[in-house]
Amino acid sequence: MLRATLPLLSAIRSIKASTGITGLPAHPDPLPALSHIYASTLSLLSSIPSTSVYRQATQAVTEHNLNIVEKAKGDVASVERELGMVEKLIEAAKEEQNLAGKMLEWKSWEALEEEPRPNQWRYFDPGNE
Repeated sequence: MLRATLPLLSAIRSIKASTGITGLPAHPDPLPALSHIYASTLSLLSSIPSTSVYRQATQAVTEHNLNIVEKAKGDVASVERELGMVEKLIEAAKEEQNLAGKMLEWKSWEALEEEPRPNQWRYFDPGNE
């Protein structure tokens, strides 16, 4: 029954048949899904202190991408010109959303439970050769 309606649906809006990437199916309606994931990620990030470098960086990228998706007004091709394949963006946004949840759980912005040993991170000093 669905096969009979597919030509009608295709006439209304073009559906990408394949992403060309094994294991990554084409999304039937990617922009609303992407907007929802970005909004959810921003909601999670708002629970992290604004002084957190992770929040600042992730929020800036997520807001930038969300702004591009909203300005596209449903035009998948324009989003793909700006940001790349939308299916990859959806996967990356889901992963970032999961990481934001983990960062909230881990409270990575808090001080260390134990003081680091002296010179523990000295190898990160540029003059240490």
